[in-house]
Amino acid sequence: MSADNQQERLEKNWIVGFTDGEGCFSVSIFKNKTSVLGWQLFPEFTITQGAKSLNTLKGIKKFFECGKIFVNRRCDNHRENLYRYCVRSIRDLQNIIIPFFKKNHLQTSKRNDFEYFAEIIELMKDRKHFVLCGLKKIAKITQKMNRQSKSKFLESSETIRQNPKNKG
Repeated sequence: MSADNQQERLEKNWIVGFTDGEGCFSVSIFKNKTSVLGWQLFPEFTITQGAKSLNTLKGIKKFFECGKIFVNRRCDNHRENLYRYCVRSIRDLQNIIIPFFKKNHLQTSKRNDFEYFAEIIELMKDRKHFVLCGLKKIAKITQKMNRQSKSKFLESSETIRQNPKNKG
């Protein structure tokens, strides 16, 4: 299908289906000495494609009118670079991405990841990530998302020391 036809097919149901197959809702928690609790949240909505499908990512960016496209240069045996369409702005996630997927439902298990993602963004909107109990709550939610990996924040020695159950 030509690039012109790709632009024509970027309608709501197609975007939902494409996201079901190729998208990701994720929230990472990183150490950051300059943030209030020493940890920073990094929520993002991404869709990754090879260089041959870059025009599709450009169409999705145009559809949502937000986000950026990044190149991930490959150093392995693949012949083309990967490109990632990313939305990281809390405002854009709150006002564009989340309302779109609340109205246009994902059909795969990605829907659960989206629901957790939307819950975390709501907690961030309420500034819960600036208090330890709120950050812990968010970290527990992130463990249910995507690969269901343990949160480094929850397992860190600083977090364990700050747990009232571990005192006295």
